[in-house]
Amino acid sequence: MLANEGPRITADAVTERPLGGVETAFSLLAEAFRRRGHELTLHFEGEATPMPASADLVVTARVPRLFRTLPRGRRVLWLHNPAGYLRKPRHAWPLLLTRPVLVTLGPSHAATLPSWLPGRRVSIPLALAPPFDRPAPERAPPPPVAVFTSSPLRGLAELAALWPRIGIGEFRAYSGAATYGGDARLAARAAPALEAAREAGLQLLSPLPRPALREALLGARVMLYPGDAGETFCLALAEAQAMGLPCVVMDRGAVAERVEDGVTGVVARDAEGFVAAARRLLSDDAAWLAMHRAALRHGPGPSWDEVAARFEALAA
Repeated sequence: MLANEGPRITADAVTERPLGGVETAFSLLAEAFRRRGHELTLHFEGEATPMPASADLVVTARVPRLFRTLPRGRRVLWLHNPAGYLRKPRHAWPLLLTRPVLVTLGPSHAATLPSWLPGRRVSIPLALAPPFDRPAPERAPPPPVAVFTSSPLRGLAELAALWPRIGIGEFRAYSGAATYGGDARLAARAAPALEAAREAGLQLLSPLPRPALREALLGARVMLYPGDAGETFCLALAEAQAMGLPCVVMDRGAVAERVEDGVTGVVARDAEGFVAAARRLLSDDAAWLAMHRAALRHGPGPSWDEVAARFEALAA
């Protein structure tokens, strides 16, 4: 069984419209379980879902309170956000009562778990959504086009301040509140970052469905993303690297886990290093080609079937 806050997400939504990382992962894990022959029940909070009395595996995304109404079975809390919020009593009590397996997405994410929480701890990285799950072609150095494909709240204002110092080619930001369903509160919070981007001369473009985003990344030269302490995996960087796109980041949150420093991109120590690395990759064909080929060799990483198999093992 898989449970989430909602709203209900269909498998088709992953390729048909921009979608947040948690919703994408939930949908793709569900499809992987089905492909592997499991009888699967999906529950979204607020819906009257017919539920079995028990299940081999009961996976809840992010929200421990959902365990209160779910069937008996091996409980798993699939974490996607920094885990400090689990210290709050309304989240901690359900965990203390049910003691689920705590699944994080990688080392930096696991480090955010409160040390006193009970339960087994496992890290299972995310896989990529189609069409990023298939190898990308090697290509000649493209024109100097930098891209950003995350939420405007994830460093877009900082990039707007740095872009005049980089100043080579174009910067296309595929970013906006539409990724998160056009949430009005998010749109209001994002407005200053979007305005800063406009004033700095960035091209603000609508977030794209994944097939169109793949084509945009194949025509870009570099992804620029300073990073954010709230990143626990960063699918945006994983998708870019899978397409052979070198990335320039800083060591914040989990973003440095997505880039092999000096090989598939650059993990800059400060703003000066970030600007220098961006300028080099936008102008030096040899440096770009070496990192492009290295990123392609790394490939898209594990499949969703492999991720599902690791979840299945938790029921043993």
